[in-house]
Amino acid sequence: MIRWWVLSLQLAELFVSSLVHMLFGLYIFSSAVAGDLSQALNDCLFKANNTNVVVKEDVPKGTSTNVDSLPPIVLVHGIFGFGKGRLGGLSYFAGAEKKDERVLVPDLGSLTSIYDRARELFYYLKGGQVDYGEEHSKTCGHSQFGRVYEQGNYPEWDEDHPIHFVGHSAGAQVVRLLQQMLADKEFEGYENTSENWVLSITSLSGAFNGTTRTYLDGIQPEDGRTMKPVCLLQLLRIGVIIYDWFDIPWLKAYYNFGFDHFNMSWRKIGFRGLVDGLLGNSGPFASRDWILPDLTIQGSMQLNCHLNTFPNTYYFSYATKRTRKILGITVPSSILGIHPLLFIRVLQMSQWRHPPNVSPPYKGYRDEDWQDNDGALNTVFMTHPRLPIEHPSCFVENDSECQPLQPGICLGHRA
Repeated sequence: MIRWWVLSLQLAELFVSSLVHMLFGLYIFSSAVAGDLSQALNDCLFKANNTNVVVKEDVPKGTSTNVDSLPPIVLVHGIFGFGKGRLGGLSYFAGAEKKDERVLVPDLGSLTSIYDRARELFYYLKGGQVDYGEEHSKTCGHSQFGRVYEQGNYPEWDEDHPIHFVGHSAGAQVVRLLQQMLADKEFEGYENTSENWVLSITSLSGAFNGTTRTYLDGIQPEDGRTMKPVCLLQLLRIGVIIYDWFDIPWLKAYYNFGFDHFNMSWRKIGFRGLVDGLLGNSGPFASRDWILPDLTIQGSMQLNCHLNTFPNTYYFSYATKRTRKILGITVPSSILGIHPLLFIRVLQMSQWRHPPNVSPPYKGYRDEDWQDNDGALNTVFMTHPRLPIEHPSCFVENDSECQPLQPGICLGHRA
């Protein structure tokens, strides 16, 4: 009887969570469509009423030269994120790319693995066809080559023309892996790459050490890779496979999960391929070459084993929190002022406990270390890479404390 009661509660939680997430996704999508229609209407009216108006701005002499001498800032989105040109006029970074032409917002796969996104980011900047690497592609069962960038967004990128990177959530790990790839000279045809191509890395709620959110959504805590038979991520998996199989051009131009190199379109795999994917025999979810396994504690530790903090790069991080303690219990910081979806997620994460019958992901693991969160990531583990080895860091209460700036150490802030 108790077992059926627990199962009923789990199914009810899954239903509510799925419904809330779906409604939120539809809200974002409909907001983007409404914004595009409104903008198109305004443009038509503006052109009709101002056909003979010409506005000429005076640009101070020397301004262009000064701007061109500044290194660009590349903003890298997190999971379910999107770059410039997706979802119409909607901006993932609150319009930052519209304020300066030197601010670049690449559109990387929203659910593709950290590895695949790092490769895509390189070719977005340098230009050419994305090369995921022969060995990796064979292991994960996808095409070696992907999207073609006829013209790189910063083709002069090298050690003399380094870049500032800003990564949100999983985007922070993407940039760290890219820097390691540059140091290891992993891009064929580019033998002169080095870690010094990266001037600075700033993380906003960075997913440096994984998140317990992955286990709540359906990743098995036993291995940090496989999914539970019934969970939110299984519903996501089914939806993504069907979305990519139908391969509706205008819809994928509007939003793309980034799995084109897995060739899941009906034109290439037919109905039998769809069934194969839904049964879990093929595709990114079968090979585990997608982002959620990279965001588990185990996946992040495995990734961090190969990533360095380099002595000539400046590192900054900003951690976020939506919790507080009441009588020693961690709870959401407020009911008012927090989106209902975020409130539910914060509450779930603050109450999550590692299963007692499962070995902890690392020696010294404590549930209480992971309770403070922002609904997506755990606060204490946003500041810098800590697992399996602690990287150089310094927590900053006041910006004046970190003057002059010191490279090779992550300066952590609490937002």
